Amino acid sequence: MKNSLSFFCFLLVSSVFVKAQTPCENGFAGDYPCNGYDLLSHVSLFTIGSFGTEGNDSWGWTDPQTQKEYALMGTNKGITFIDITNPLALTILGTLKTSTSNSPWRDVKVYKSHAFIVSEASNHGMQVFDLTRLRNVSSPPVEFSADAHFTEFGSAHNIVINEESGYAYIVGTNRNLTYGGAPIFINIQDPINPVMEGGLLSGGYSHDAQVITYNGPDTDYTNKEILIGSNENEIVIADVTNKTNPTIITTISYSNVRYAHQGWFTEDLKYFILGDELDELRIGNNTKTIVFDFTDLDNPVHHFDYFGPSAAIDHNGYVKDNIYYQANYNAGVRMIAVSDIENKNFTEIGYFDTYPANNNTDFNGTWNVYPYFPSGNIIISDIDNGFFVIRKSGTLGLDNKKIKTTFSISPNPVSEKATITISNNQTIKNIQVFSILGQKVMDEKNIAKTQYILNTKGLNSGIYLIKINDNLTQKIIID
Repeated sequence: MKNSLSFFCFLLVSSVFVKAQTPCENGFAGDYPCNGYDLLSHVSLFTIGSFGTEGNDSWGWTDPQTQKEYALMGTNKGITFIDITNPLALTILGTLKTSTSNSPWRDVKVYKSHAFIVSEASNHGMQVFDLTRLRNVSSPPVEFSADAHFTEFGSAHNIVINEESGYAYIVGTNRNLTYGGAPIFINIQDPINPVMEGGLLSGGYSHDAQVITYNGPDTDYTNKEILIGSNENEIVIADVTNKTNPTIITTISYSNVRYAHQGWFTEDLKYFILGDELDELRIGNNTKTIVFDFTDLDNPVHHFDYFGPSAAIDHNGYVKDNIYYQANYNAGVRMIAVSDIENKNFTEIGYFDTYPANNNTDFNGTWNVYPYFPSGNIIISDIDNGFFVIRKSGTLGLDNKKIKTTFSISPNPVSEKATITISNNQTIKNIQVFSILGQKVMDEKNIAKTQYILNTKGLNSGIYLIKINDNLTQKIIID
């Protein structure tokens, strides 16, 4: 234990224990190497799915009605739904099992409060699950059933959704079928009644893709639905606005291509950031990220290559607020600032390594990262070590230099009752208690005492902030 903030709280969640709340200090959050990101919670694979469970993809959903946050954690056995609204007291709500057999490959995306799930399991098809059902789970964890099961294709490696158009794009299907593994177009505007509307007959097998309603610098394609396919040996740019007549705009490859795996636009849509999954293994370079200038979609240009600090293999990556969140297998999640991309400059500004054993060139560790929750919480799915919630350090209001200490709390940590004593003959007028996410959980008014006994029995374990008289703040730890 490094100091009073470096501790493990064990929270009872769905009759199992999870590890929670470990700040990143001196390069570690407990056992996990880190830089600039704290561990909020960790759930083991055994907790999620018992023996023989392996992690894979993940995604998130923020309930538009309640603003509660949910993680969708993929495993070889299905999708597990986890309420992370309070990341220090997670609730595993239940699991939707695979529709056929177990598979190491599963992918999930969200549209209109529904989850859409595919897998490379034989004849799996696409499961559809109404996420609003998570609001009313009375006795978790439960075994869920799908709300719809679309079976007009069998196995698939991945699913991509354009939330603006209401279309899902199924990629990585059987190469011997009609579309040869190229994207299949499915209208999901009515989520539980999907309709197939064709596919891309040219361009080849697509391992992954991003599809957007385009509003970038190339005005020739404004409001067109543009697909960027990571197609093993090249990138394919296609206009899929007309589902009956999609067209390839152009293709581009790059030097030493080994497996064009997955990529993501920058937020201004000027650049596309790609990961090649096999170059580290087959060439021996450090983690290589390839950047393209997509200012002109008809004439894409290779911009530059960025090399990371280790030879770990890169997997999925996403951009938010000019940070590229890269799932880097054995090296965990790397946070890379891309704001100076025009000048061919990337800078790693943080990391959280969910696989502390090593940073080898191998297929262990972090599969996916999802950084899009409004709260700032970030979820990670790890093949070997399960589910993690992390958060940028310094965003929880726990900086000791900013905390005024003109009152005392005893005991601290506390289990049921804490005595609050104010100094300098002052009077406690009111007390407010906030969770680390800024949610007010207690509000005691009209106290008018120099000492007050605060009943904390109803609070979940974790770190809270106590505010006295609207201007004096300290942290309190609830056991």
